[in-house]
Amino acid sequence: MTSPEKTEHLVLPGVLTAEQAAATVRGLLAVQREDGAIPWFRGHHLDPWDHTEAAMALDAAGEHDAAERAYSWLARHQNEDGSWYAAYADGDAGDITDHGRETNFVAYVAVGAWHHYLSTGDDAFLDRIWPTVYAAMEFVLRLQQPGGQIGWKREPDGTPVDEALLTGSSSVHHALRCALAIAEQREEPQPDWELAAGSLRHAIRRHPERFLDKDRYSMDWYYPVLGGALTGSEAQERIQASWDRFVVPGLGVRCVVPNPWVTGGESAELALALWAVGESDRALEILQSIQHLRDPESGLYWTGYVFDDRAVWPRELTAWTAGSVLLAVAALGGDEATCSVFGGRLPAGFEPDCCEESPAQ
Repeated sequence: MTSPEKTEHLVLPGVLTAEQAAATVRGLLAVQREDGAIPWFRGHHLDPWDHTEAAMALDAAGEHDAAERAYSWLARHQNEDGSWYAAYADGDAGDITDHGRETNFVAYVAVGAWHHYLSTGDDAFLDRIWPTVYAAMEFVLRLQQPGGQIGWKREPDGTPVDEALLTGSSSVHHALRCALAIAEQREEPQPDWELAAGSLRHAIRRHPERFLDKDRYSMDWYYPVLGGALTGSEAQERIQASWDRFVVPGLGVRCVVPNPWVTGGESAELALALWAVGESDRALEILQSIQHLRDPESGLYWTGYVFDDRAVWPRELTAWTAGSVLLAVAALGGDEATCSVFGGRLPAGFEPDCCEESPAQ
């Protein structure tokens, strides 16, 4: 049972006390099934990306055995082509509710695996998970387009969707860098992945026209920063440019404009992105602003809040929302593994000379 003594490193003023952090971790553990699967909440579906994010939060909280069970679930249920399906009913691999295979969902295992290794130093785990990571990245890169962007999924019949999403491609960029870190640690260079990461980063930085227009969504705003494609002044300028569009002072971050709906997951992820560009004070303010979403009984967080109606919506306490909060808190608190994964201490890949062109107008 997680105790406050185990979560003292997750104390953050105005966000979590040790007791509250322990309650949140217990809430996550209660959602996890015995087979390692972490659905959104009991009775709802699992998707591989959110499952992995929750596992990373467990590692950040010191619950390494539970996190490893989550990665074992992924390894056992990986498809022959390296993918996972987009949704499984309450984590049951025998009951697939969405047979699509989304590239950013598949790639994210690399982020989680590297985070788990940095959290534990477990070389045997890295040996076991490497074939899973390798197969996942190869599946994803088969959908990379000539312009560097990543086609966002394969349809249930296997048809590739060439259209790319900026958020998804930015998440894949992050995953590629983590996969390269794993390859370096194992002394198994992957030059094709390095080129893929470089051309993807170039597309994100210089060619917005290569992605579907989802500018209304806050994730398209901050994910190029969170995924490490934009850094330094370029990242800070992007954050500042749309701050007033998406941030609702005292309440959090809109999921999509102009809807009067703030969400915990997007708010915590923005906090992570802010921390990554050195804006720790603003990151703390964002995390403090979403404490109205915290359920004191379970320690988990409501997905969102419709502020025009003063109503929690949907009435869901999601594992991935709690996971994103814990990861942001861990980064602000200096957790070494989390800081390494989200703070840019990753291989950058190689951007070909042909990509050194001026930005598209």
